[in-house]
Amino acid sequence: MSGMERVVACVANYSEGRRPEVVEAIAASIRRVAGVAILDIDSDPDHNRCVITFAGSPESVGEAAVVSVGAAAELIDLNEQDGVHPRIGAADVVPFVPIRGMTIIECGWVAHSVGAEIWNRFHVPVYLYGEAAVLPERRPLPNVRQIGFEKLREAVKHDIHRFPDYGQAELHPTAGAVAVGARKILIAWNIELETADEEIARSIASAIREADGGFPWVRALGLSLASKGTTQVSINLTDYEITPPHHVLPRVEALAAQRGVKVRCTELIGLIPQKALDMAAEAGVDLRIENLRPDSTIEARLAAAGM
Repeated sequence: MSGMERVVACVANYSEGRRPEVVEAIAASIRRVAGVAILDIDSDPDHNRCVITFAGSPESVGEAAVVSVGAAAELIDLNEQDGVHPRIGAADVVPFVPIRGMTIIECGWVAHSVGAEIWNRFHVPVYLYGEAAVLPERRPLPNVRQIGFEKLREAVKHDIHRFPDYGQAELHPTAGAVAVGARKILIAWNIELETADEEIARSIASAIREADGGFPWVRALGLSLASKGTTQVSINLTDYEITPPHHVLPRVEALAAQRGVKVRCTELIGLIPQKALDMAAEAGVDLRIENLRPDSTIEARLAAAGM
């Protein structure tokens, strides 16, 4: 794969984090597509979702994304699925990210092509978001996903504002719908608190997220972690160059301290750009990422894959 002129990544989220065999079956469907390398697989039982990051040429990655949605639709029944993270689909979010020789607009074209194929092959309705959005109000992912599968299943039947971009006014009975989009590199990052009080996590999430007047380009939720008896502030940094992790962590630590709580650690979901780590090091901030390894960067995984 070395010397590939155009490289796009897909950081797909699937609503399964408790059955390793299902996660592996979805990953296997991706691996069967020539020209695609899986860079990372990350599963979480509390969220009951996994994130699979794969990269390659736009054509190959697009096809891998389509077949992975088909595999998820076959293996995951949302009527029996639960987790603390909001979701609308078995394959919940399928974003395309420009890596090399691609613009974000071109990634939007990939998203449109993939969305049409998902509907044509599997009859799973598609909502386009981010830079691929047709409707301005669907650019922010939370606007598409926040009501969840159960409410969207009913709303889509009578609310024209919930009509999918590809598909009809009815969700797939077991696989729901899927949000397909194009975006910049995003850092998915959780900050774990030494408290089981979910209200504290929620109040901190509200204080730091852009929608409630916090940091720009930050989305955050306060969630319980039943498996650990703690809570976390689950964060997406959608433009880490404007709001990097080392700006957010001290603020969360201060907000937690005001509530008599400490931050236990932080956790990376998927991969992180090397630049974000360099920026934190230059600022002298320890991000306290419990699961950080030398190959946790996007750059390291791409190099290992010959890209």
